[in-house]
Amino acid sequence: MLALSPAAEFIVLRLLPFLLLSTALAAQADTVNVAVAANFHAPMQQLAARFQQQSGHQLLLSSGSSGKFYAQIRNGAPFDVLLSADDEIPLRLENEQLAVPGSRFTYAIGQLVLWSTKPGLVDAQGAVLKGNAFRHLAIANPKLAPYGRAAQETLQSLGLADSLAGKLVSGENIAHTYQFVASGAAELGFVALSQVQADSQATAGSLWRVPARLHQPIRQDAVLLLPGRDKPAARALLAYLRSVPVQAQIRGFGYAN
Repeated sequence: MLALSPAAEFIVLRLLPFLLLSTALAAQADTVNVAVAANFHAPMQQLAARFQQQSGHQLLLSSGSSGKFYAQIRNGAPFDVLLSADDEIPLRLENEQLAVPGSRFTYAIGQLVLWSTKPGLVDAQGAVLKGNAFRHLAIANPKLAPYGRAAQETLQSLGLADSLAGKLVSGENIAHTYQFVASGAAELGFVALSQVQADSQATAGSLWRVPARLHQPIRQDAVLLLPGRDKPAARALLAYLRSVPVQAQIRGFGYAN
């Protein structure tokens, strides 16, 4: 048996609790498959890094439109948690017995903005929509993306849905829509405030925060899906997202809650 010097024995005894804790965490660590609405992908990457550091669990994030995730989950996609861009799809999944009853909650309320990379193009009242200063207006697919539905409702509230129909270019999700505007394929578009805030170069452009009265609230709900029902790590993630410090961070990303 190897004999240790008093100094070495002291170090081992001091480190032993931490080694045992690390071993216990490693033994309990799990992987959680998370379907994340495209608008929340960048914030979730930051939140996931902290969650993984604190818990020892691993998160596998998939980004896309909520409507597409709904179809994939119905077809057996093995997601444990859904972070939707609306509150309808999580409720539908629960009603269809594809999600755990009582696990739904609103983790964020999205804020829609009209944004352009061109400084001064978008005014503080959104009056640019009534002029001829642009050829293309990007929105997310209203059938798949809640932000696209909110954009369509905004145009209807403003009485511009018909007159601007010929200028619309549709992205599959809000990430694609953002790229249309960022690349210059569309002079302006309806995107999420969180996307603009996450892009340091985007702040050089111009935007209009769409008043909430012009569209239905973009309530973004999380839900525990059946594959994650027996995963403590999946439940831990949902508890983490509901915690006061994380809710404060989410507000800082450009959401209300």
